[in-house]
Amino acid sequence: MTLINDTDKVALSARNVSWDWTGLPMHYVDGNPFATHYCNGMNMLLPEGEVFFVDVFSKALPLIVDEAVREDVIGFIGQEATHSSSHQSLLDHLQQQGLRVEPYLDQVRWFFRQLFGDRNFTGRRKQAWLLERVAIVAALEHFTSYLGNWGLNARGWDHTIEPRVLDLFRWHLAEEVEHRHVAYELYTHLDGRYWRRVRAWFLAAPTLAILWIRGIRYLMSVDPELADHDRRIRFRDVRSAWRRGLMPSPASLAAMFVEYLRPSYHPSRYGSTSQAVAYLASSPAARAAAH
Repeated sequence: MTLINDTDKVALSARNVSWDWTGLPMHYVDGNPFATHYCNGMNMLLPEGEVFFVDVFSKALPLIVDEAVREDVIGFIGQEATHSSSHQSLLDHLQQQGLRVEPYLDQVRWFFRQLFGDRNFTGRRKQAWLLERVAIVAALEHFTSYLGNWGLNARGWDHTIEPRVLDLFRWHLAEEVEHRHVAYELYTHLDGRYWRRVRAWFLAAPTLAILWIRGIRYLMSVDPELADHDRRIRFRDVRSAWRRGLMPSPASLAAMFVEYLRPSYHPSRYGSTSQAVAYLASSPAARAAAH
């Protein structure tokens, strides 16, 4: 993964985007069930994950004493709330077409609302738990900034993903690049300890991977358009997808994992703000929202 030193920042604001999914095929990535459910696996994590981000950062607002950090966090909250509702609209469409996403979403909700949700702490323990969750959001945002940079440059996506879904993904990923500094800088502002940041990453990264893989397996098992002998993840399908550029390569993911462990890490090294802003200026959904 190419790292780009682009530290330009822009004022963050939510874009009132929407999509009409009428006629969207079940397998919207080149008619490929695995590649489609690889995308859907993340789609199932995003709505609840981003509600969690919004909740944690809203609770952190009273602790912020730097006005620039506060403004960025408010913009971040608005963008993440829109991301959640946008991906939920795609999940709702798939559910209506017979793909039973709701049972797995119940598991995702338990993860974010119960495991990482509010606890009956008071005083220092309450603030420490909030800081732990800010660190977890910063860790997860490292992955989304990486994915944003990767997705904006994924030429394998250009003619394989249905155009409306492609715009949903790239609009979202462009905003992830646009606000990639916010979670890390909030964590640095409130705490910043290296070992807490690393501990959060070692918790968040494997959990994200497990939930994503479980989601793909679940979707393959309930896909109404698949025969019984196709309802499993096959290594050749995975290898074909990353060789065609439909998903990040193992080497790229490994480099991303190690990058967050560097004491000198800063998310501005992933992606280009100017590239993200240029995509948002051309995105059909973002342009429609601006008029």
